[in-house]
Amino acid sequence: MHGWSLRLLGGWELRRGGELLDVGARQQRLLAVLALFGPRPRAYLANLLWPDSSEAHAAGSLRTCVFEVSHRLPSVIVNNSGPVALDEAVDVDVAHLRRLISDIHAHRPPAESVDPIDVLSDADLLPGWYEDWIVYAQEGLAQDRLCALETVAQRHLDAGEADPAIRAAAAAIAIEPLRESAYLLLIRGHLLAGNYASAIRARERIQDLLEQELGVAAAPMFDELLTHARPSLRPTPH
Repeated sequence: MHGWSLRLLGGWELRRGGELLDVGARQQRLLAVLALFGPRPRAYLANLLWPDSSEAHAAGSLRTCVFEVSHRLPSVIVNNSGPVALDEAVDVDVAHLRRLISDIHAHRPPAESVDPIDVLSDADLLPGWYEDWIVYAQEGLAQDRLCALETVAQRHLDAGEADPAIRAAAAAIAIEPLRESAYLLLIRGHLLAGNYASAIRARERIQDLLEQELGVAAAPMFDELLTHARPSLRPTPH
């Protein structure tokens, strides 16, 4: 029997043995909640997924949704007298991403075939979903990805590896364009590579963004870093 695979990064997909399945919007949201938050009581799920309905109507909608999933997608959820849960055998891409993030912070090496920077860069959670609960999950996962990317960048800087440090810092900036700590890592990467002009451009870019979006100046440490690293001026040989 082929297993189930649930994708939430980059879009919602459920596959069984590689076959893409057509799943209704309500069922998609139920499976997404269970995949992201784990087993939950029925009252919790009803209120989360049908926040504008009465308690009785929300409970009825959940019963219908659980029934449809249980019959159309057998063995995807655990539906007994306890909390509703995603079956442990369902492979969820977010779980793989969370393990990668945990491995990074624990200094455990990733699998040989995994480029952490690529994986962390291309991992937007359910784009186009805007309910409050998913926005909360999106923001939390984005923050986790940012911290992991900055950790990766710092370790490459410590190892004297400029190119991957620049890639990791740039990936963090792509997630949060006003992230000053990521710009500091990016500038340090450019300086490590000997690209002082690129470091200056990065400093100017974050300054412009902060002034336009927040009306504030960049932290003094940017200028201190660049002043300390400024190439010495040598007389032009004749």
